[in-house]
Amino acid sequence: MDKRTRTKEVLFLAHRLPWPPNKGDKIRSYHILQHLARHHRVHLGTFVDDPQDWQYLRQVQECCVDVCARPLPRRWAQLRALTGLVTGEPLTLPWYRDRALGRWVREVCRTRPLAAVVAFSSSMGQYLPEGDDSPVRVVDFVDIDSDKWRQYAQRRRWPMAAVFGREARQLLRYERQLAAASDASVFVSPAEAEAFRGLASEAAASVVSMGNGVDTAYFDPDAVGPTPYPEQHRPLVLTGAMDYWPNVDAARWFATQVLPRVRAREPAAHFYIVGNRPTPAVAALEAQPGVTVTGFVEDVRPWIRHAAVAVAPLRVARGIQNKVLEAMALARPVIASPEAMEGLQVDLETEVACVAADPGAMADAVCRQLVSGDRGMGAAARQRIVQDYTWQRQLGRLDQLLRGGRPSEDGVGDAQVVQVEHGR
Repeated sequence: MDKRTRTKEVLFLAHRLPWPPNKGDKIRSYHILQHLARHHRVHLGTFVDDPQDWQYLRQVQECCVDVCARPLPRRWAQLRALTGLVTGEPLTLPWYRDRALGRWVREVCRTRPLAAVVAFSSSMGQYLPEGDDSPVRVVDFVDIDSDKWRQYAQRRRWPMAAVFGREARQLLRYERQLAAASDASVFVSPAEAEAFRGLASEAAASVVSMGNGVDTAYFDPDAVGPTPYPEQHRPLVLTGAMDYWPNVDAARWFATQVLPRVRAREPAAHFYIVGNRPTPAVAALEAQPGVTVTGFVEDVRPWIRHAAVAVAPLRVARGIQNKVLEAMALARPVIASPEAMEGLQVDLETEVACVAADPGAMADAVCRQLVSGDRGMGAAARQRIVQDYTWQRQLGRLDQLLRGGRPSEDGVGDAQVVQVEHGR
């Protein structure tokens, strides 16, 4: 049977329960699930790695035909991952390997007239059906995960540098194999897609991009509550999950290397680190003058909207950063590292305050922004998001892939692509 003539049933495989949309990968998987559920009958296979997320299972079940949600205790996953050292696999694969989920996937593929299987993240690619009669197979890699491990290895000491370096090499080998066996390999930006084509030339023809978006109705600057900041502060805000190592590294680097330079010139500047589960290293930053670590907040929007500047000083990053998109949607000037801006197509003069690589340059940019104010930049940033970075526009590309087509790689809008050179 032609893949495109099957009834509209889709199997969606996600490495983390796609609900609630409260961190980077879950924001994307949540919107993909919602989009699929509007157009297809969805079978969802997923893991629950945070016990707090079990409370959201009912919402997920309400939009799916059926759901197989498997617990993923971190300690058990870590032990299971070590088998990769024996088998030669990347540790990522056994971390997410589950016999019960595998049996459920095989049963769904055997008994249901699937039009397509969508695997969210390379770790779920191990569950894809094989054979010439398999449905359309789409893998949303999102980012080149193997390159993130390479970046981790560069910033860690032995023995973790060796472990992370091994993971980078083995995972890239697997990513190439997975892409070659799939009908479409999706990445979060044209730049990320092009980088992967350079690493996996054998699969280049099936590599496409599909960007992240923003819920512009939710992230509406006119619908945000009152400021959470003291009147005397000039708040600089960094948002994100604060147990995610790149965010931890960014918070520490900005607090220790950039903020003292800023406060020497602008004493009212105050750095707010806003995000769930701050690690001890992040919590300890609050002992430094001019730093507040909030931990969990009910609504992140006021913290972004009422900040003088949103900062994204990531030194390890791939793809598109939701924290940048959300700040732009809320009409805030953004000062970011080159790594945080990769993949975004924006005008550097009118829509983003500055891209700065070293502490001195970032401190200078923050001080200039505090002195000069918005100057219409926030409104221009918001307009760019409304024009090019809505979920509706981005996910239209997924519909083409599920029909067996291939979207053109024409990027987004007519804005200048942010070009960066690492280490500059």
